[in-house]
Amino acid sequence: MSVERFLKQRAVSIAVDGSYTLPNWYDCEGRLRTFACRTTRVSPFRMIVDVPVVGKVGDRLSSYFRDFGKFSGSISDTMDGSFLLELEMTRPQRERLADKLTWLEKKQADPSMAEARQHPRFHPPSSHTTLTLADGNTHSCFIIDLSLSGVAVSSELQPLVGTPLAIGGCVGRVIRVFHSGFAVQFVEEYRLSDLTRLVSRELAPARTSQPDNAEEVPA
Repeated sequence: MSVERFLKQRAVSIAVDGSYTLPNWYDCEGRLRTFACRTTRVSPFRMIVDVPVVGKVGDRLSSYFRDFGKFSGSISDTMDGSFLLELEMTRPQRERLADKLTWLEKKQADPSMAEARQHPRFHPPSSHTTLTLADGNTHSCFIIDLSLSGVAVSSELQPLVGTPLAIGGCVGRVIRVFHSGFAVQFVEEYRLSDLTRLVSRELAPARTSQPDNAEEVPA
């Protein structure tokens, strides 16, 4: 199915954090790379997912989402920075997902159902931005979450702890690496009114390249 057709179908517009693996994407130790992702629109049959690495139509992948659990599926259409995932599941699984989506939709519409605790991290309006290294090389990256003092991102690039870089216009240093990305601490704490503007920047098309420690192996 195409994204255009899916947008005309009944679905829930919701942001749920997750992770996924693509076929033939390995790290320097020969293990499948795990990337972070986030849903933008979900039905019991398919979902649109914002991602750092899009993959190809027909790719089968495994994914995990915090509120939904594990999914397998295949990419049926792609856009800039996202893909449409066809979900492979049994009828009982689809029914459970439909019930979960109904509950989440009600939760979004009713502030009284929201969790009481305050979350210091949040999602910016745009999930995609640029990563600039000290030598000036730029790469695209996906924002997992954001705070006034730092950001967690997922990217083809796998920098080491201590690497200085900029996410959008916010300068910082890698302080932690985890299975689907890495965390950057800013050199200064930003005001909320400035942060989302500074962190979101589009990548110039000709500057990005696949890093040396990530290899795409032909199927």
